[in-house]
Amino acid sequence: MAKLEAYKGVYYFWAFLPSQAASITFLLLFLVTTILHFWRIYKLRTWFCLPFAIGCFSEVLGFAGRAAAYNHSASMAAFLVQAIFLVIAPAFFAASIYMTLTRIIRTVKGEHLSIIRINWLSRAFVIGDLISLNVQSAASGLNSTPKIAQIGEYIVVAGLFMQLILLGLFFVVAIIFQRRLAKQPTRESYSTEKPWRQTLYMIYVANTLIFGRSVFRVVEYMQGHDGYSLTHEWTLYTFDAVPMFAVTIIFWYWYPGYVQPDIDDVERIELANSGGKFARFRWSR
Repeated sequence: MAKLEAYKGVYYFWAFLPSQAASITFLLLFLVTTILHFWRIYKLRTWFCLPFAIGCFSEVLGFAGRAAAYNHSASMAAFLVQAIFLVIAPAFFAASIYMTLTRIIRTVKGEHLSIIRINWLSRAFVIGDLISLNVQSAASGLNSTPKIAQIGEYIVVAGLFMQLILLGLFFVVAIIFQRRLAKQPTRESYSTEKPWRQTLYMIYVANTLIFGRSVFRVVEYMQGHDGYSLTHEWTLYTFDAVPMFAVTIIFWYWYPGYVQPDIDDVERIELANSGGKFARFRWSR
């Protein structure tokens, strides 16, 4: 029978045995959305959504780590896998959401209405997102080492605060653009063939869910290893797993497949996993 064990007989990674049933349930749910998103990306050639699909797969890996920890609670590998991948997954979601707004603006020919130059809109937010992602992923690994776990928690909080700032600024940019477009509508904005308004509202909802989840994570890490959030598993599923699964469904249902830019404007995505860098983006202009 599974029981809570200490790493090297001294340090407990967990305050409880992770629920195997809940972990496997969300592993399977995110596996389904991973397959669906990769399939749609391939079918529609919406490569700017590739980070989103990678975020779905990160959730799969994270919950696989938690499921494995049920029988191996003293395993550093299982702890690290869930700690790193569950923390960074929303950053991948955000990257595709940032690039979706750029494509909406181009679709309605509203480049002149954006408060950030359109050529820099995706770049600024995605680069900031990647910095936040790498800070969080590197710091999450420190939580497995007793002597520096608290330092790791502080660094993760810094990365999460960076993510919150980016999400907040993104809200401002999107709302200002929408208001300007309402006052100065373009001919393309009247088109009913491309439901850009629905996509914009989808962005707002998804961004709000990611923002709320990031607030939860900040609170969780600031409470520390013995805080309420890290000692009560229901908080993870209520404020992280469920909202992030909702994001994957919302993005799928209101998929921005129609907002395809010209080939010369598309961001070419290169994914790497070396030196702690999980993703690198290069633009072709």
